[in-house]
Amino acid sequence: METVVTVLVLLFAVFVVLGAYAAVKVVGAAKRSVDRTITQARRTVEDHTLRAKSFTQPGPGGELAQLRLTLRTSMRATQDALYAGVHEDESLKESIALFERLSVHGRELEGDLKRLEADPDRTTLTERLPVLRERTRRITESADSLRWAARDRARRFADDDLDTLSAQIDVEAGALRHWTKTEPAEPPTETEPSGPTTGPPAAAEDPRTRHGAPRQASAEEPVRPAITPSGRRPVYPWQKKPRPESTT
Repeated sequence: METVVTVLVLLFAVFVVLGAYAAVKVVGAAKRSVDRTITQARRTVEDHTLRAKSFTQPGPGGELAQLRLTLRTSMRATQDALYAGVHEDESLKESIALFERLSVHGRELEGDLKRLEADPDRTTLTERLPVLRERTRRITESADSLRWAARDRARRFADDDLDTLSAQIDVEAGALRHWTKTEPAEPPTETEPSGPTTGPPAAAEDPRTRHGAPRQASAEEPVRPAITPSGRRPVYPWQKKPRPESTT
C-alpha cells in the first residue's frame, strides 16, 4: 500500500512540474509575441513619423529624417533577407556575421542622426550634413550589396534546381510515351543473284496441260484410245427382233 501511495505522489509531482514548465513556456512565448508586436508597431510609427518629417520639414531637419528613413529601411530589409535565407543556405552565416558588424555602424549613425534632429544649432548641422550623407551612403550600399547578393544566390540555386527538374521530367515523359518512338527498320534479307543455272533447263509447259487439260501419257502407262472402236454388239434372246422398215 505504501508503494502505491509513493508512486501516486511521484506521478503527481511529475505532472505538477510538467504543468509549471509548460505554463512558463507559454507565458514566455506570449511575452515574446507581445514584445515583437510592440516593437513592430513602434517601428511602423517611427517610420511614418520620419516620412512625414521628410515631407513637411524643410531644411536640415527634413534631410536628417530622410537619411534616418533610408538607413532604417535598408538595414531592416537586409536583415530580413539574410535571416530568412540562412535556414536553406548555411553559407549565409558569414554574410550575417558581416552584417552584424555593419549593424554596429548603422546603429551608431542612427543615434547620431536622432540626436542631431533635436540640436538647435542649424548652422553646425548644415556643415555636418555632407559627412552624414556619405556615412549613410556607404552603410546603405554595403547593406544593399549583401542583400542583393543573397537574393541572386538563392535565385541561382532555384534556376539550377529547376533545370535539373525539367531534365528529369523530360526523361520521365519520354519513358511514359515509349510507344511513340520509331523502331529501327529491319535490314532487307539478301537474295541470291539471278543468273544462269547449271542444271538442265526446265521443259516447256505444254499448252494442252494448262487450265486442267489432261497431261500426256508417259511411256510406261498403256495408251488408251480416245474413242472406243465400233463392233457388233451381242444379242440376247430376251431382246425383240428389230422390225424391218416398210418399203412402201
